[in-house]
Amino acid sequence: MLCTRLTNARFLTMDPDHPVAHDLGIWQGRIVGLDEAVTSLPAREVVDLQGATVLPGFIDAHVHLAWTGFKQNTPSISGRTRVDDVLAVVAEAVSRTRAPGDWVSIAGYDQRALGRHLTAADLDRVSDGRKLFLLHDSGHGCVVNTAVLDLLPAGIPHENGFLAEQAMGAARALRLPHAQEDLAEAIGRAARTCLTEGVTACAEAGIGGTLFGHSPVELGAYQLARDKGLLPLRVQLMVSADRLSPVAAHESDGIPRALDLGLRTGFGDDRLSVGALKVYTDGGMMARTAALTSPYQGLDHAGQLQDDPDALTGLIVDGHLAGWQLAVHAIGDRAADLALDAIERAQRIRPRPGARHRIEHAGLIRPDQLPRFARLGLSAVVQPNFLRYFGDDYASIMGAERAPWMYRGRAFLDHGIPLVGSSDRPVADGSPLRAVQFMVERASTSGQLIGPDEAVTVDEALHAHTVAGARACHWDDRLGSLTPGKRADLVVLGDDPRRVDTSRIGAIEVVETYVDGRPSRPRD
Repeated sequence: MLCTRLTNARFLTMDPDHPVAHDLGIWQGRIVGLDEAVTSLPAREVVDLQGATVLPGFIDAHVHLAWTGFKQNTPSISGRTRVDDVLAVVAEAVSRTRAPGDWVSIAGYDQRALGRHLTAADLDRVSDGRKLFLLHDSGHGCVVNTAVLDLLPAGIPHENGFLAEQAMGAARALRLPHAQEDLAEAIGRAARTCLTEGVTACAEAGIGGTLFGHSPVELGAYQLARDKGLLPLRVQLMVSADRLSPVAAHESDGIPRALDLGLRTGFGDDRLSVGALKVYTDGGMMARTAALTSPYQGLDHAGQLQDDPDALTGLIVDGHLAGWQLAVHAIGDRAADLALDAIERAQRIRPRPGARHRIEHAGLIRPDQLPRFARLGLSAVVQPNFLRYFGDDYASIMGAERAPWMYRGRAFLDHGIPLVGSSDRPVADGSPLRAVQFMVERASTSGQLIGPDEAVTVDEALHAHTVAGARACHWDDRLGSLTPGKRADLVVLGDDPRRVDTSRIGAIEVVETYVDGRPSRPRD
């Protein structure tokens, strides 16, 4: 007997052997059959989906759950365009703290809305003895007041209180780590938001590190969230590469650096597991720190690498030798050059054709870099909503020649490079459907077309958020398509993305999300 049979729906299975179905059977959290294989079987529950469209649950291959959850509960200055208005929000947050010396966090900082960066002097006007930390929306910088600057080690570079990349990490290090209970609650809040958008599995893009980590015991917070029933979807945890330490392993192992006890990609189960090793090579376009081979349009610099190139190369090579899948953050084309060179060197030292190494973001990829991507077997994990919401700005700072190379789609597919969709939430909107719409339209919210030759089909965009996402996370044996034997993770939509006008895809209602065959909103 089946646990559940879902009927009267249009199942877009993403499985070429059975692309469309009308019935789907579930037993103990798995799909056991489609159509005639299950219609005659008795079922404890039959759910009439009333003609809805059903897809495999969306897989968001690059998110920041804890950061998202904390941001949801942090005072925000997003959308404010006047410095005085921003300072009023900060002053209100300061007034709610208990004592001088407390830290006050503010979300939503983006200098572009203000026309300039805030300064430490600006913040000093309203700090009242508190230590102020305004995180840039990109996650690659912050503004702090003098009380924080005075605590930083000598030599930490800043520009009137703005700290970028590793300098920001030094400011973060001054704060006590978040408690596991608080982290678990934040993770749960973000996970529930993901479910409402049809996301049933995601890859947390870097825990425990200097830039985006929240605690040296951050993995334990995810275990706590799971134990407390706060983790309603599947999560794979990328570990920040700066957590690797030198090890005295047997010389035949060839492992110079590793996580404690040799932990690496694959440990865990299909609800919570360790994923790739996250290596940051550069910053971001929003903060103007992505590393380019020629300067930003209208600026006199070309961004920055996170460290000395030899040190970054060594980290990538050592991660590969230790058996990790690599997820290399490379937004600018100069950073991509470094990543390609290092991965090629690593594969030459110890070939691992099944490693499925990934380039996270791949924000600016020159035409000459595409064949190397393909030859090395790399996936491109892109964030389409970056260009949907920030594309006008990004196009202006890249200039006419480079703008069509940003967050590519068609060129990756034409070169045989797996195209993987993701959000990088909370940096950008997390909706997979709005990302699909951009991938097809290549239009920003203002209507500007950005690299229209990089447009893909609706099917290809859906594939990027299902099948390709599963493959990138080594989940393709259990997720990504509605195939008998796989987990019963699926999303019920109010319309068919392949049949509506492209401009309406992002507005399709997510009616219900199933994980392991159970709906996120229990039925009466």
